[in-house]
Amino acid sequence: MALSSDGYTFTDINQGNAVIGGDTIAVQKGIRDPHIYRGPDGTFYLAMTDLHIFAQRDGYRDTEWDRDGAKFGWGNNRGFVLMKSEDLINWSIANVDVSKAFPGYEEIGCAWAPETIYDEDENKLMVYFTMRFGNGLNKLYYSYVNDEFDKLLTEPKLLFEYPKDITYIDADISKFGETYQMFYTPHDGYPGIKKAVSDKVNEGYVYDDRWFDTEPKHCEAPNVWKRIGEEKWVLMYDVYSIHPHNFAFRETSDFEAFTDLGRLNEGVMKSTNFSSPKHGAVIHLTKSEAQKLAAHWGMTFQ
Repeated sequence: MALSSDGYTFTDINQGNAVIGGDTIAVQKGIRDPHIYRGPDGTFYLAMTDLHIFAQRDGYRDTEWDRDGAKFGWGNNRGFVLMKSEDLINWSIANVDVSKAFPGYEEIGCAWAPETIYDEDENKLMVYFTMRFGNGLNKLYYSYVNDEFDKLLTEPKLLFEYPKDITYIDADISKFGETYQMFYTPHDGYPGIKKAVSDKVNEGYVYDDRWFDTEPKHCEAPNVWKRIGEEKWVLMYDVYSIHPHNFAFRETSDFEAFTDLGRLNEGVMKSTNFSSPKHGAVIHLTKSEAQKLAAHWGMTFQ
C-alpha cells in the first residue's frame, strides 16, 4: 500500500514490503491483482486473485500449477480472496471458490482479477471478474456478493461480449455522469486497453474499437481514479511486458480525449520508495484516515 497527499507522488507505507501476505490468507498461498473499492457507506473492500504462479518453486506444491496445465492452462486458479475493513488496518478475510459456489462451474479454468462496484439499481455490491471454462477463452463475468463480502449470491453472468472470438480480461468500471465507463484488456493482436460504455452497470456495454493506451509494449489491468478537487480522471495501467514492469498513466476530463502522463518515475507520476508496481488500484481517503493508516505502520503523513 502507498499513500499520496496530491495524487502525483506516492510513498509506500511499509518501505516497499508487504502489508498483507498471500501465504497467510490464500488457498494457493499467493495473491495477485488487488483491487480496492470504497463502498457507499465508507467501508473498504479488497478483492484479489487467489493464485501463486511460483508455488512449486517456493515449496507450496509439487507441480507447476494447481491442476493439469494441459487441461486448465496458465495459472488455473479457482477463486478469490475477499477482504473487508473499516480502517484499512483490521480486515475480515474470506476465501471464495467459484468452482464450488454454483453447479456447473467445477471445471472452470480460472477466476481472475475481481473488482467491486455498487449497483445502485439492485442496492447490492457487484463483483466482476475474468473467468474461463477449462482452457478456453477468458471473458468478463459478474456476480452479486453479500453484505459480509464473503459469498457470491448469484450465478456468474456474462458482463460484456467482445465482437471477436478472443480472450479479453481485466475489467475496470467507473461511473461518469449517467454512464458506466468500462476499460478492459482484449488480446486482439496484442494486449492493450479498450473501453465499452453503458447506462447500466451490469449490461448493455457498447463496444468501442479504439485503443486507449499508447504503449508499444503489451499492457493490461486498467484502473481509473478521479483527482480530488478536479474534474480529471486518471487511467492507470500495467505495462507488464517491459523489464522492469511499470505503470503508465493517461488523464481525461471527458473519457474521450486523453493526455499522456508517462510511466511511473518517467513523467509527472512518482514513487518515493518502491518500484516495479503491478496491477494496482487507487481510492480516496480522508486526511484523518491516511494519517491513522500511516501511523499504524510507523510512517508520518502530512
